[in-house]
Amino acid sequence: MRALAGVRALPGRGRALIGRTFRSLHIRNYRLWFFGQIVSTSGTWMQSVAQGWLVLRVTGSAIDLGVTVALQFLPFLLFGPWGGVVADRFDKRQVLVATQSLFAVQALVLGLLTLTGVVQIWMVWVLAFLMGVVNVVDNPTRQSFAVEMVGPEDLANAVGLNSVIINSSRIIGPAIAGLLIATVSLSAAFLVNAVSFVAVIASLATMDVQALQRARPVPRAKGQVRAGLRYAWSLPDLRIPLLLLAVIGALGYNFSVLLPLMAKVAFHKGGGTYGALLSAMGVGALAGALIAASRRRPSRRLLTGSALAFGAFSLLVAWAPTLHLGMIALVPMGAAGIIYVATTNSLLQLGAKASMRGRVMALWAMVFLGSTPIGGPLAGFVAGRLGPRAALALGGVATIVAAGWGTLAFRASSKRRRAAAGEPAGGVALVTAQGEAFVAARARDAGRPAAAAGARHRERSGEPL
Repeated sequence: MRALAGVRALPGRGRALIGRTFRSLHIRNYRLWFFGQIVSTSGTWMQSVAQGWLVLRVTGSAIDLGVTVALQFLPFLLFGPWGGVVADRFDKRQVLVATQSLFAVQALVLGLLTLTGVVQIWMVWVLAFLMGVVNVVDNPTRQSFAVEMVGPEDLANAVGLNSVIINSSRIIGPAIAGLLIATVSLSAAFLVNAVSFVAVIASLATMDVQALQRARPVPRAKGQVRAGLRYAWSLPDLRIPLLLLAVIGALGYNFSVLLPLMAKVAFHKGGGTYGALLSAMGVGALAGALIAASRRRPSRRLLTGSALAFGAFSLLVAWAPTLHLGMIALVPMGAAGIIYVATTNSLLQLGAKASMRGRVMALWAMVFLGSTPIGGPLAGFVAGRLGPRAALALGGVATIVAAGWGTLAFRASSKRRRAAAGEPAGGVALVTAQGEAFVAARARDAGRPAAAAGARHRERSGEPL
């Protein structure tokens, strides 16, 4: 009640900003999902920390730890598009109940193996790979389920709040894991994670199904994976963001490899410094998630602008001569990185038709998460030869170049679209009959030229000018 009173006491502009940032929480189904995910995702981060400690306890090998991470993400490269087909063909809420239940079983098995002392590295690897297989289906289903809970108008806000969940849990989960490992046992972290999935399963089970804006499941047919690939490639609004993400995801998002090396090699510090670097980036990421949530709609300009900022701050971190400057630069780098990822996610979901949304988001997961087994070893190779600063700088330069290419590609796409619509130079394409009727009516009411009204209509609807 005190927090609510504090919000009410804020100036009108402050209340409006907070209301805009958290507006999806006014929707009951999303509110259930939000709080269930905070519990469950915190448990997932607990398991991530405990799994790393378990591998080091069993083998003491950093290579084995890298293999474990690679196996967890390898299924995205092998089976990614098929997960999207499942998301499009079945009821998403029911699919998520199944995948979250399987995650709980995986955590329970790992916890019991650890508790009884029979765990071996091959068991950890098998369970990590199986977790990745389940995630191939869970991730695109979970991503595309957001629009069913909140609708297209609040999708960008929901995606931003989902990033808030991830980054809040990144702080909560490891802290609880460290406490459990130190005071109870390593197995406790896995067992508590297994229980945490009850929260998200309960949230799914208690949702108002009638309030969901569900897409009609796609009937089973041959060639649905190929159809999804062709569809994503045929539309510049999908193809360009995915190609951007392929480069930036593979070369720019290798923090799990490079930040420990920056702490040890570049700044000559220990594990505490690594934790401080992660915390600095986490603070920025949380701020970026809140900024993304406050945006009404994503835009191409925000996509390329945030990518450019992410690359520039990556270069600043790579150059930073002192630890304090490096930590300061990590805050805006983390913010820009989250804004870029959230904007890509929103643009892809809004740009895809409902029957293809699951397959498009499977490609998003395949490109972003599936690049880990490629980008991680590449970053490690460069860091081993030239140092972690060089590897981080390589990612920054690649990100800046990709952002520049994306800006030019979007402009060329807009010109081709206008030319195909037969517009005069500088005109605005009215691509739908509904848009034309809307513009004509608004032009008559306001007494202004149709072209000017069309520009305003397209700006409001999120279409490129």
